[in-house]
This record gives sequence, structure tokens and C-alpha cells, in this order.
Amino acid sequence: MKKVIVTLGIVLVSQFGFSQSTNKTKTPELTTSSSSPTAPVDEAFKQDVLKVIEKSGTGGQIAGAKKQILGMIPEEKQAAFLVEFEAMLPKIYDASAKIYMEEYTKDDIKAMLAFYESPVGKKMAEKAEVISSKSQEAMASVQGDMQALVAKYMQ
Repeated sequence: MKKVIVTLGIVLVSQFGFSQSTNKTKTPELTTSSSSPTAPVDEAFKQDVLKVIEKSGTGGQIAGAKKQILGMIPEEKQAAFLVEFEAMLPKIYDASAKIYMEEYTKDDIKAMLAFYESPVGKKMAEKAEVISSKSQEAMASVQGDMQALVAKYMQ
């Protein structure tokens, strides 16, 4: 189970890594509605960010991780797990949106939307689950070597 949770974390972190911008211009810190009630939230900007997250294939990556986790849960508990898992998704997307809004400008997000609406952007999103799954398999093959390397330097 620990391995799957780490994998889910890697999937989410890698999503941010693949979408890193070389433009380090930051927008003013904006918070989601779950944060301070006095801080303004640019809802139009947030909606564009959520579109980028959706179109980037994050949903496919999460679906792949969900399948992997589901395979480890007893069948009689899977329905309950799915209900709770789906209930967590808005929190995950809101947290992701907050990070994007802190790191990218509105122009960056508009450019990303344009990319993800292009043929190659659509293909990238469509292949996200497959790429994520194959990447997890590839990482599993080197996991033992990585653990040995870390252990070597932690002593």
C-alpha cells in the first residue's frame, strides 16, 4: 500500500514537473475559497487553471493510480473506497490550482490552454494514463537499485 501511495504522490508531483515554466514571473498569491476568506480569488483565472489541469491529462494519471490502488483493496471494500477517493478529488484539484496560480501568470495559463487544445496537446492528454502506467512500471524495475543507493548514502 505504501508503494502505491508513493506512486500516486509521484504521479501528482510529476504532473507539476512536466508543466514547469521557464517564466518565473509570479502572480500575487491567490487562495482558494477554503483558505482565508479575506483573500480574493480570481475565479476566472482559477477556472482556466482547472481547465489546464484537466486537459493536461492529470485525470488520466489519477485514474491509472486509482486502478493500481483498487487492485490492492479487497473487493468488498472497493465501492466504499471509490466513494471516498472521488470525494478527495476536488481537494486535490483545488490544491493543484492554488499551486498553478502561484507559479504561473494568466498569460502562461492561456498559452497552456492553447497548447492543450492543439492536436499534439490533445494527444499528450490522451496518452497521459498510458505514459503514467508505463513510467510506473519502468520505475518499479529500478526501485531496488534506487533503494540501495539511498541506503548507501544514509549510513
